Amino acid sequence: MNILLVGSGGREHALAWALSASPMLTKLYCAPGNAGIAEVAECVPIPATDFPALVEFAKSRRIDFAVIAADAQLVGGLWDRFEAAGIRALGPSKAAAVLEGSKGFVKDLCAEIGIPTAAYRRFRDPATAKAFADTIGFPVVIKADGLAAGKGVIIAASKAESDRAIDFMFEGGFGDSGHEIVVEEFMEGEEASFFALSDGKNVIPLAGAQDHKRVGDGDVGPNTGGMGAYSPAPVLTPALEARAMDIFVRPTVAAFARKGLGYMGVLYLGLMITKNGPKLVEYNCRFGDPEAQVLMPRLKSDLLTALLAARDGVLSDFDLRWKDEAALTVVMASKGYPGAYEKGHEIFGLDAAASLPGITLFHAGTERRDGKIVAVGGRVLNVTATGKDVAEAQARAYDAVSRIHWNGSFHRSDIGWRALKR
Repeated sequence: MNILLVGSGGREHALAWALSASPMLTKLYCAPGNAGIAEVAECVPIPATDFPALVEFAKSRRIDFAVIAADAQLVGGLWDRFEAAGIRALGPSKAAAVLEGSKGFVKDLCAEIGIPTAAYRRFRDPATAKAFADTIGFPVVIKADGLAAGKGVIIAASKAESDRAIDFMFEGGFGDSGHEIVVEEFMEGEEASFFALSDGKNVIPLAGAQDHKRVGDGDVGPNTGGMGAYSPAPVLTPALEARAMDIFVRPTVAAFARKGLGYMGVLYLGLMITKNGPKLVEYNCRFGDPEAQVLMPRLKSDLLTALLAARDGVLSDFDLRWKDEAALTVVMASKGYPGAYEKGHEIFGLDAAASLPGITLFHAGTERRDGKIVAVGGRVLNVTATGKDVAEAQARAYDAVSRIHWNGSFHRSDIGWRALKR
């Protein structure tokens, strides 16, 4: 089969790495890709935002299946464009991708079908949002309704911080995504990610992971797209994963079916494990980043077969096998991230790190220039290690990280701390 993967980050490199191992694969293309993806796929210089060019390329190269990896393309309707052109693709559709495209929609859906989540209200003006935040106490969670590259959430510890966050969003701090906001109660507990796959009617579990959103050690500083992750996450016990399927996944897919939306594709649950049980933090409609970078090394089964089964509605008799070992990834980023950062610095030590036992390097913001690998993104590399447990994976990952450097690189030094603390 000829496969087209759309995207250019660390998640896409992890997916490309897994897809490249499929016995069903004839040719793997990635648009636009990055320096690491180029090692396992033919990179095509088409931006992920250029939907017409992507469709024309897929038609000209007789693509059999397109894997759309990122939220912006799914919310923007790229799946619909591919399918209208006769090219099978991993969804969901634009209509069903509202699951990630609107946090307010998700909160309303939770209220409608009885999914446990934080108390909330939706707002289109700052005055009423501030008044509601005052009534539920602090800390309070302020969310931009739309997509914000994983950064559209502010936890405000005081009224002053809450007021500033609300003003920031309505004044365009997160672009168009903040024209409407959600204000919700702060949930105490441990956050984790759980993934499932749906064909619109049938659902199967994938696996769980735990990521580190804050930029600094000890979970301090602003939110990022993710500074590291590990899988499995001890907080997500097998019993809790089974509950997640029953309480969150199946009711949600069934609700979409009743609405005529037929949710097909990856379902990503952000869960808060509270003293009163799991509650939904958010839904996403694709693999996580950096969670994909720890799920793919643990997957025994053929990823391409699973994704095709979801697209073709035949998940009812399908299951996946996972390795018993743990995986942990450390994100290496450019100084200044998640704010402004420098680009173009050469990266050293990649070969030395990659040669270590259990190490796989997934590139995110990299390019090859004049034979050199340079950093061009905020999140630049995912240094992923496998091991018999999280402790061994962590030790291996940080050994590899110590071999890599570029001008202005930084990383957290405590990825996996929750698992080790247990």
